[in-house]
Amino acid sequence: MPASDELAERVAALRAEVSEHDRRYHAEDAPTISDAEYDELVRELRRYEEEFPELATPDSPTQQVGAGPSALFTPVRHRQPMMSLDNAFAEPELLAWGERLERRLGAGPDDDPVDYACELKIDGVAISLLYEDGALTQAATRGDGRVGEDVTANVRTIDAVPAVLPAGAPQVLEVRGEVFMGRAAFDALNERQAAAGERLFVNPRNSAAGSLRQKDAAVTSGRELAMWCYQLGEVQGGPRFTRHRETLDFLDELGLPVNPEVAVVPTLAEVHAYCRRWEQHRHDLDYEIDGVVVKVDDLGRRNELGFTSRAPRWAIAYKFPPEERTTKLLGIQVSIGRTGKATPFAQLEPVFVGGANVSQATLHNQDQVRVKDVRPGDTVIVRRAGDVIPEVVGPVVAERPEGLEPWEFPTTCPCPRGSTLVRPEGESDTRCVDLQCPFQLHGSIEHFASRGGLDIEGFGEQRVRLFLDLGLVHDIGDIFSIDWERVRALEGFGETSVANLQAAVEAARSRPLPDLLVGLNIRHLGPAGAQALARAFGHLDRIMAASVEEMAEAEGVGPVIAQAVHEWFADEGHRAVIEKLRAAGVNFTGPERSELPQVLAGASVVVTGTLEGYSREDAEEAIKARGGKSPGSVSKKTTAVVVGEGPGASKVTKAEELGVPLLDEAAFEHLLATGELPG
Repeated sequence: MPASDELAERVAALRAEVSEHDRRYHAEDAPTISDAEYDELVRELRRYEEEFPELATPDSPTQQVGAGPSALFTPVRHRQPMMSLDNAFAEPELLAWGERLERRLGAGPDDDPVDYACELKIDGVAISLLYEDGALTQAATRGDGRVGEDVTANVRTIDAVPAVLPAGAPQVLEVRGEVFMGRAAFDALNERQAAAGERLFVNPRNSAAGSLRQKDAAVTSGRELAMWCYQLGEVQGGPRFTRHRETLDFLDELGLPVNPEVAVVPTLAEVHAYCRRWEQHRHDLDYEIDGVVVKVDDLGRRNELGFTSRAPRWAIAYKFPPEERTTKLLGIQVSIGRTGKATPFAQLEPVFVGGANVSQATLHNQDQVRVKDVRPGDTVIVRRAGDVIPEVVGPVVAERPEGLEPWEFPTTCPCPRGSTLVRPEGESDTRCVDLQCPFQLHGSIEHFASRGGLDIEGFGEQRVRLFLDLGLVHDIGDIFSIDWERVRALEGFGETSVANLQAAVEAARSRPLPDLLVGLNIRHLGPAGAQALARAFGHLDRIMAASVEEMAEAEGVGPVIAQAVHEWFADEGHRAVIEKLRAAGVNFTGPERSELPQVLAGASVVVTGTLEGYSREDAEEAIKARGGKSPGSVSKKTTAVVVGEGPGASKVTKAEELGVPLLDEAAFEHLLATGELPG
């Protein structure tokens, strides 16, 4: 039974939402939902894609790792991909993973035990260290798994990371690990922040991520970061290993930091016992953990198991459940976001939960408040999953005082204009429909200037609020015509700070079209959709003139995004803003359409392994430039699989099972030239 239109729209909206959260978490170190909420979104999306394969797309966040690197740092292409891990959230899921694994290996009761290496899952930032001839030459973040950020100068300031390895180290040694901030270091950092009158940091994970990605390594140096190593990457000239535990012992001998709590156990029951023990004792450590990583110890068996498109089959992350506490619900208020979304939030009697003092928590939307039936005056359960946004799970009904009335969602915006709040038919969110709502204006301008938009450094929350209050800007179109003489007259704005801000604004005029599209704050339109529109149409005017159907035909866009974009540009107020941007000389031009013959139109070509004449990205781009698609997995719809050196065994096996042609590099070049498969 095919998926309904409503379900297809839900999947498209989920992709956009998850992609946005990926960007906020990985690229900005500023998540807006909890780990638990994010995991629920991803699991819902993956469930729909598995049940209805026709809804799955190669650019879905379920097929991706992390997010692309920031423009603040030099990009680094990983020699081997830094993949993500699949998750288990309860014992049955962990046992099911282990049983699938043992079936794949054909392991019976009379065979050698599989042996599982159990490691604490450090709540930090994934990092790759590259040593050449014993010297640290490069350190890079995970990024999107293929390309990360060069943070070598910052990593050199971490005491736990040796700059030089002892004699006998391999000629080339890549080490994967996690950079983190210990609890004592985090507490000391916040004490310094408080003494200086600066804002406090929320949790060690975000503090570590922000510290690692500083432009000034001296700032990183003062943050007391640490690291645990957990995996070998590329090795040239070193000893050969048969077990994962041997690799960790080798890293330890070289002076690299290896967590002492690693254990190798022979059964899944012992794996789960390890997980339970550390779930109970997680706060005994001086660093944050959010689960346990379980890996097959035998490296030969790992090779047999291989990888999916985004994760190894031989490893899984067992996630600890988020922590919960009870407290008093003092009141419910509504905040207005940059798209006009009205989000109810709980005002709480402060409670320490998930490693932080919590006095506010999200209630998501009107339906969630109604379904949970939380009322001011209730004792409520608060959950925090180790990040910045706690949530109210529900009331403790047995402790409810008599006479508490259900909370009613307001009908007017809390802004001074008192605009009407409207819930569109078929949607779960209530929105402020006044485009001049101060809350929306503030949020949209801040988003436009953020890293995900036109990346105007120095144009943050406080300055946006100040410039709006003073009438220096009224919308994003005014940013490029600010009266800088008025700014210079303001208290706290010296000549250098004004010059820097003015230069950042000038630089934003030439940002790529996809950045502008993201910055326009269009619902459902994230970086992937913006890239797709820019590639398909090449100019903002052509996007504005396109019909919903024409936009939906662009690969990676679809009807939900197309409808949202079309409606945004149909608004006269938005078009007036666009004309301001045009007059300011903002770049409206994007990647030009390919002039190559579209010989692969309608074709789906998968690339696996290493080709001599093409990088993986170059090969995929060559396919797309000729009208084809290059997904990350093989299916019945696959036209051909290009096989290079060291291909993914699962892709080749799948192609053989489905009868999909396998092409070497010469046949691939013939396909690019003619669109024809070998006879």
